[in-house]
Amino acid sequence: MGHDIGVERVYDEVRGEPPPGELFLVDRIWPRGVRKSSLEGVRWVKEAGPSADLRSWFGHDPDRFEEFARRYREELSGNRAVLEPILEAARRGPVTLLYSARDEEHNQAVVLRDHLAELLSGRAGGN
Repeated sequence: MGHDIGVERVYDEVRGEPPPGELFLVDRIWPRGVRKSSLEGVRWVKEAGPSADLRSWFGHDPDRFEEFARRYREELSGNRAVLEPILEAARRGPVTLLYSARDEEHNQAVVLRDHLAELLSGRAGGN
């Protein structure tokens, strides 16, 4: 069974039609300029975001993305419990991970989506 896990910039969600399924904001820091009231119904799972040290090291440098993804997956593997609400929702239906980074290809939501898909398919290790 396939699991529909999408990713979308939080700023796009605020301006337009909400994406399908349950919505999860996966930034550790609340997005600039976004009112909490505009994200009613969105679950903020800030602990699913990369650590401050990792974010700082990455600095959204595409050349560092592969190593960022490896380190971020390591962090996620050490904290499986924080992913459970997202995993449970994905087992029920579509899920969209919201993020605030400008780069649509090199961000934590892309890594998290792939990591969650592997966990749901039983391909990933971890706790």
